[in-house]
Amino acid sequence: MTTSRIPSLDELLHQDLDYICANLREEFGCMAGKRLLITGGAGFLGYYLVQAALHFNRTAGRDQPIRVTVWDSFIRGTPAWLTGLRATPRLTVERCDLIEPLPEPMPDFEWIIHAAGIASPPFYRKHPIKTIDANINGLRNLLDYSVAQADKGKPVEGFLFYSSSEIYGDPTPEWIPTPEDYRGLVSCTGPRACYDESKRFGETLCVVFAQQHGVPTKMARPFNNYGPGLKITDKRVISDFAREVLAGRDIVMYSDGKPTRTFCYSADSIAGYYKVLVKGHVGEPYNIGTEKPEISMAELAQKVITTASELFGYRGKLVHERNPEADYLVDNPNRRCPNIDKARAHLGYNPTILADEGLRRALIWYHHNREAEEA
Repeated sequence: MTTSRIPSLDELLHQDLDYICANLREEFGCMAGKRLLITGGAGFLGYYLVQAALHFNRTAGRDQPIRVTVWDSFIRGTPAWLTGLRATPRLTVERCDLIEPLPEPMPDFEWIIHAAGIASPPFYRKHPIKTIDANINGLRNLLDYSVAQADKGKPVEGFLFYSSSEIYGDPTPEWIPTPEDYRGLVSCTGPRACYDESKRFGETLCVVFAQQHGVPTKMARPFNNYGPGLKITDKRVISDFAREVLAGRDIVMYSDGKPTRTFCYSADSIAGYYKVLVKGHVGEPYNIGTEKPEISMAELAQKVITTASELFGYRGKLVHERNPEADYLVDNPNRRCPNIDKARAHLGYNPTILADEGLRRALIWYHHNREAEEA
């Protein structure tokens, strides 16, 4: 079988970062010359959040670069990509656990992205209290800081809280695609509740601080993001599939494969998050994802198999097995698909990288990043 040429990692990153920055000319222009804090910056979402701002600095922002600070507890280790950036001008990387009191003295940040947390279901089920603490206590620390900044006459200009599409629970069919005004069908006691409910309460905190203190909070609700930065050990579906493909094994699915999702490639989602940060209406949530195609897990697996065959000559197949974890599928939504009309209207958000191309880029990234510490 003839396989296609596999682009280098640098080629892939340059393509994605050019795309992100081209979609954020206005937003990065507003942030130019100011200080940006990204909490949880060593994680999946931090991968392009950090590198996109630095790419802006190297290109359009040379005269007024964004000064980027990354905070992370590094409980999962320090990723090689971030270590390789430590000498980059206008980048500060520091160990900071947001559950603890904030360091003193605190810098004056104009822009804050709170992305610290545990988002992979196997890991937040294993560490439920830490999951709650990051989403609630860590968020509260940053909101209190923002109030203090306003009292000092140095107000924060934009504050983004990463919520989740999980707050919708398992919507009934008439609410799919799901808009932001759907209130959710969520269990507050199930195995996923530590994540779902702490994200819901985090949004409540953001709204209250916007109303009571004028903190410019905005909330993003990600819908099944994937792509560069999502560790092969993360235990979410696409990273699991990539691990099996690159090991030359069959893809194992621990369900009947019928639940459906839409998947948003990280270059599109990161552009969306910066748009929420800068242009989002204060105290309001925004779905960030893509509306099509909505595909089943079995269809996703077949797409990965086809793409891997074209790229690597992969010859594996899809097999179904029972998961040894008894509550693996408890409260797992049957469908997940966003309505993104609000993000289009308020932000000019327009994702264009559809599943086939996004999966191709993701598998190329995993080809160059086959090893990773436990996520």
